[in-house]
Amino acid sequence: MSTKAQQTYERVNALVDGGTPKAEAFKQLASEYGQPVTSVRGAYYSAKRAVEGGGPSTRRSRKRETTPEDAVASAVATLEAAVDAIEQELETAKERAAEAQAEYEAMQATATARTEEIRGKIAVLAPAVAPATPTGTPAARKEGRRS
Repeated sequence: MSTKAQQTYERVNALVDGGTPKAEAFKQLASEYGQPVTSVRGAYYSAKRAVEGGGPSTRRSRKRETTPEDAVASAVATLEAAVDAIEQELETAKERAAEAQAEYEAMQATATARTEEIRGKIAVLAPAVAPATPTGTPAARKEGRRS
C-alpha cells in the first residue's frame, strides 16, 4: 500500500499529464483532501525526492564518523542503483524499438495501397504525361542517349 505522499505525487502527476498546471493540481487536491495547499505541496515534493532520488535531506545525520563498513555499504548501494538504472534504460530502449518496429510494419503493410492510390490520382490528373522511358533516366543520359 502506498503512502499518502506517494498517492499525492501520483495524483498530481496524473493531473499535470492531463494538462492541469501543477499549482492548480495542488489546489484541487488540497480541496479534495481538506488540507492546506502547502501540506499537499510538501507531500508531493517529499514523495518526489523519494521516487526521483532528489538532493540531500535538510536534516543532519547524528552519526559522527563513517566506518569502512558504512563506506562499502554506501558504495554497493550506489553501484546497485546504477545497475538498476541501466536495466531500466534497456527496458525503455526495448519498448521504443518495439514501437518503431510496429510503426515500420504498419507503414510497410499500407505502402503498396497508398502508392497505387497516388499513382491512380496522377493518372487521372495528367493522362497525357507518359511515364519516364528507360532512355529518359539519368543513367541513359550519362551514356549520351537523349529522350
